[in-house]
Amino acid sequence: MRDRCLGALLATLLSTAAVAQTTDGGFDKALSSSMAGVAKAMHSTIRANLAEAAERMSAPDYAFSPTADVRTFGQLVGHFINANYFFCSQASGEPSPVTQNFETVADRATLVKGLADALRYCDRIYGATTDANFSQSVRIGAGAGMPGTATVRGAVLTFNVAHNNEHYGNVVVYMRLRGRVPPSTARAQAAK
Repeated sequence: MRDRCLGALLATLLSTAAVAQTTDGGFDKALSSSMAGVAKAMHSTIRANLAEAAERMSAPDYAFSPTADVRTFGQLVGHFINANYFFCSQASGEPSPVTQNFETVADRATLVKGLADALRYCDRIYGATTDANFSQSVRIGAGAGMPGTATVRGAVLTFNVAHNNEHYGNVVVYMRLRGRVPPSTARAQAAK
């Protein structure tokens, strides 16, 4: 069972890494023989994209929503904050250091700071993750209408990276619609 779980996790990492090659954080920089190293490298790339995107959008952009049926940019940033605190605290077995629902915050400065704080918190958890504790059993608590489940530390951190990448795709659309260049594109263009 454990081998199947690790195999599924590796397949997820490889498919996520293949997607990462569409940004400046290509698989050549992320893949290694260390699962903990892969998770850290992938977190490093997406955390930079999220933080820079949050900084590049103006206060009025935080109220922008492409349609009435989707989150505003500010709510999306709030969602990243909530999710990063949730997943990283669950992976570490710690209680989340915050209880505030950042999806209800509209103030740009509060959200930019909140995201920076959440990402720094996750930096600590990813930094403390080693190949020795990557497969450490954890129980992820119920959240967002989903039941709790038994899993391993590395799977939670990998899911966090995948979740962040998924929503970075939303961020790119919001930024393009507001006439802004996404951070990953800007870095790739600057490298040419």
